[in-house]
Amino acid sequence: MANKILIPVIVMVAILLNSCSKNDSGNSKATLNIQLTDGPGNFDEVNIDIIGVEITGESGATAELSVNAGIYNLLDFTNGIDTLIATGSIDEGTISQIRLILGDNNSVVVDGVSYPLSTPSAQESGLKLQVHDELKAGVEYALLLDFDANQSIVEEGNGNYQLKPVIHVVDLAISGSIKGSITPVGTNCTVSASIDSVVHSTDCDADGNFLLQGLPSGIYSVTLTPDSPFVAVTINNVNVSVGEVTDLGIINF
Repeated sequence: MANKILIPVIVMVAILLNSCSKNDSGNSKATLNIQLTDGPGNFDEVNIDIIGVEITGESGATAELSVNAGIYNLLDFTNGIDTLIATGSIDEGTISQIRLILGDNNSVVVDGVSYPLSTPSAQESGLKLQVHDELKAGVEYALLLDFDANQSIVEEGNGNYQLKPVIHVVDLAISGSIKGSITPVGTNCTVSASIDSVVHSTDCDADGNFLLQGLPSGIYSVTLTPDSPFVAVTINNVNVSVGEVTDLGIINF
């Protein structure tokens, strides 16, 4: 994918992955995988210090997943690339919340200069992402946490930066994607797809390609905003279907 815990967090929840592998019939637990991806932004790096992932059930019971703790540069996971950050066995039933717990080593690099990212809400209680999904025993599920860097990094007036993440929680099984490319290659360009006031965004890579993944089915309006002197292009009525990639082809500026 491209170049992105909780104050104005826009969480778009798609129902959970149900096309999964079955375990032994005697298994009373479901397997849940949490993956991380990003929609790029105009930064050199966006480094997030992940130290824990906790799942809360409807009854209020919590379970900690086995986490691949570490500092993740979100810009390493763009245009279709993701990484597994946590996995674990969960009791059968409904989950209501994912809590992403961050450490203190969060930073953003702009024009070669590293700035600390303040995350007061996340440090106090973690990023709480609301979901409402039922897990069935013996089934493996996957959820994708899609950070949107363009909307998540806020530059404060004093030159500091704050992380106010926009995170989409996506069921990989019931989503689609939009891809395409631009010309001339090398033009900086932000791509956004909107539906029902929900916006997903990414940036084109060095070869002019872009991919917006994890989109619920529906009809989208896609806007490509390049740097001057080029002008923005909007494509309406872009249909996204579950399990399909809608190819917009080459867009000329």
